[in-house]
Amino acid sequence: MKWSDFSKLIKLRLTFLVVFSASISFLIGSKENGIIIWADWVKLIIGGFLVTSAANCFNEIIEKDLDKLMKRTMDRPIPAGRMNTGQALVLGLGMAMAGTYLLGGLNILTGLLSVFSIILYAFAYTPLKQKSPIAVFVGAIPGALPPLIGYVAAHGKIDSIALILFGIQFVWQFPHFWAIAWVLDDDYKLAGFRLLPTQKRDRASAVITFIFTLILLPVSLLPTIYGYGGYYVGAVSLVCSLIFLYQAAMLLRTLQIESARKLMFGSFFYLPVVQLMFLFDFIGK
Repeated sequence: MKWSDFSKLIKLRLTFLVVFSASISFLIGSKENGIIIWADWVKLIIGGFLVTSAANCFNEIIEKDLDKLMKRTMDRPIPAGRMNTGQALVLGLGMAMAGTYLLGGLNILTGLLSVFSIILYAFAYTPLKQKSPIAVFVGAIPGALPPLIGYVAAHGKIDSIALILFGIQFVWQFPHFWAIAWVLDDDYKLAGFRLLPTQKRDRASAVITFIFTLILLPVSLLPTIYGYGGYYVGAVSLVCSLIFLYQAAMLLRTLQIESARKLMFGSFFYLPVVQLMFLFDFIGK
């Protein structure tokens, strides 16, 4: 199997973002403990990579016939015929077991959360994408689990910091998902995916996207409000949220794909910047 096929099978860029989010949260949890165990950090990265890759692999197995219908996915290895579902299933199961074993070795709660994330993403979110826009809400849960998993891997339990990390990523996903869905709506319709709030590129979908982007502003300030971060993370989060909100407002004003594309790219920058600032500010306290 070629590396290019493997990277498409596991959705490498998405997997990298997930692992990055979990690794940052691990360091925050380690600071809360007062010690960073770098060997555990490496286990988290490898285990997180395997678990996320497995979930994406199962997703592509389930959607193989739908992927043939969309321009952006028809060249993935399974719909293109370069890999069969049996091979993908063996690979996915192997990665799932190995990843869960590594994460479970850190602590049992981390292992359970990783299994839950695979099940919810592959077997709840994936089939719902054709049925209802509620799929975005369901998908936002496993999508927000990586920072929770990373924190719990280091700290061993779910506390208020873990919930804040989860909350920021959970709310962020709505404008992120809907911006992508707006840009790719024509392609998504070929597969029958219903991901925009009203299933259409209309003002109501733009309004809902704007509202969730607005909600993200106070949520992003929770680290400062609760005293886990200082004014630096608060200031950066506020600026990033205002820029993000402006992009959502432009989509609401224009209803154009180009505005949705700018919101989508803005979401790619927003999350890592806010998470890194939380880490630096938290460590510096």
